[in-house]
Amino acid sequence: MALSLSPAVVAAAYEVPVVGLEFDESMVTILGSVAILLLIALSAFFSSSEIAMFNLPKHRLEGMVEDGVPGAKLVKSLKDDPHRLLVTILVGNNIVNIAMSSIATAILSLHFGGLVGVFLATFGITALVLLFGESVPKSYAVENAAPWSIRIARPLKATEYFLFPLIVLFDYLTRQVNKLIGSTGAIESPYVTRDEIQEMIESGEREGVLEEEEHEMLQRIFRFNNTIVKEVMTPRLDMTAVPKDAGIDEAIETCIQSGHARVPVYEGSLDNVLGVVHIRDLVRDLNYGETEADDLELEDLIQPTLHVPESKNVDELLTEMRENRMHMAIVIDEFGTTEGLVTVEDMIEEIVGEILKSGEDEPIEQLDDRTVIVRGEVNIEDVNEALEIDLPEGEEFETIAGFIFNRAGRLVEEGEEITYDGVRITVETVENTRIMKARLRKLEQPTESLEEAPEEAESDEESVPSE
Repeated sequence: MALSLSPAVVAAAYEVPVVGLEFDESMVTILGSVAILLLIALSAFFSSSEIAMFNLPKHRLEGMVEDGVPGAKLVKSLKDDPHRLLVTILVGNNIVNIAMSSIATAILSLHFGGLVGVFLATFGITALVLLFGESVPKSYAVENAAPWSIRIARPLKATEYFLFPLIVLFDYLTRQVNKLIGSTGAIESPYVTRDEIQEMIESGEREGVLEEEEHEMLQRIFRFNNTIVKEVMTPRLDMTAVPKDAGIDEAIETCIQSGHARVPVYEGSLDNVLGVVHIRDLVRDLNYGETEADDLELEDLIQPTLHVPESKNVDELLTEMRENRMHMAIVIDEFGTTEGLVTVEDMIEEIVGEILKSGEDEPIEQLDDRTVIVRGEVNIEDVNEALEIDLPEGEEFETIAGFIFNRAGRLVEEGEEITYDGVRITVETVENTRIMKARLRKLEQPTESLEEAPEEAESDEESVPSE
């Protein structure tokens, strides 16, 4: 036969004399309610502490420590062992929530009986904890991670001392369980990753926080580390240089006509570049130098320069050129043959965009949403971005001119067309054998690429004069 206690019996059980006082039903209810309010406040404290501490980025915390923000060092000492910090918060939070449920169950059972009291306590405390112990404090902590972490650092440290035996025990047990299941037990990553930063940039541009120009510059910074010298160099065919035996006047005239302040100096051929000369040195030594003009030789004014492989990383080269205080480097291939030259300006343009000289055309001219005219030396990556297409990049070429030659398999003439993957490419200007400009237009009905329909692609790629 099941034993059932009436509310009167339960109430009588709580009438316990303590130091001459009797806790009757009303006193138990009042004290229990006050205890529940305090425990809800503690639950909010632990819940908000977890969010504030683990939402505070490490780099921001280090900045606060360097700036001497009061309490920042204590926050850092807590976060230096994130596993211990998490165990401290969880132990405190669970003790508080369990105590709250027990007290609520006792009070409600006192008034409504055992089963009904348990039912009411379960749902009532759950609602209170979710609202005032979880949702509201965590929302506040997300918005105020830095200041709130400073405020709760001392109470958290005190909690760690107060619950030290329990924290040490559960910290040890948690680590052992992690080993058994093969987990590293890592609580937080040290810094945001490269992919996360790029996602933030994309999100910032979509939300209007970043302007389009800012977004493009930030994206170019990320591409900079993966760019090689061959992609940014001035090719050999476009190089302006002077022979070692040229006169000072001839070198000055070459600089003026080309619009360059520096030009390479070679002996025999461009495959033997000795260094570079600056127009400032040429004019100064010619007009104001101690050496007579007739005795002054170009060789005396040559400054050394770097010779780098075409596969060298642009980021590494820029650092090397800054350390050596050089503005120009000669690019060579695997056989030591000069492929071109690269300047600091060429590399900076990879970040800030094309720096156009007076009278120079835009590298990519946007005619409409589906049509652009590009210079032959423009990188395919830039063309893809401007027209929102996906032309492939090969090992043999990086530019749109190289792509056209690769698809045609021969030299092309003005007016010839090539269609690839829904894009019609028309050769606009050719000088000698070089493609100077090409027009790209996205077709309304994309044609299949070579890989998808070999026979169709073969007819598409056949170069025919445009009408």
